[in-house]
Amino acid sequence: MTNFTEFVTIPAIAAIVYTIIDMTKTALGGTEKFVRFIPLISCALGAILGTISFFFVPGVMETSNILVAIVIGAASGLSATGTNQVVKQLTKPKTTDDTTTE
Repeated sequence: MTNFTEFVTIPAIAAIVYTIIDMTKTALGGTEKFVRFIPLISCALGAILGTISFFFVPGVMETSNILVAIVIGAASGLSATGTNQVVKQLTKPKTTDDTTTE
């Protein structure tokens, strides 16, 4: 049976990246230049957090390879971008232009 900390590593990294990106976007006012680079920034933040968790919290990731920890962190960071888009699309008001007729 896996340890609970191994199970929550990916969602925890995604939540941290989501929070950092959202706070930064709010602080900068959502400038176009920043918004364009959000997926890249999320990926880099996730990779950094994956590396930090690999070295400073041993056993939290089920890997003994730093490259795998970086990839897991980067994928977790990118999942934060996907989560942002899901929330954005679910809270978007429905307009009459969104419906299609066949």
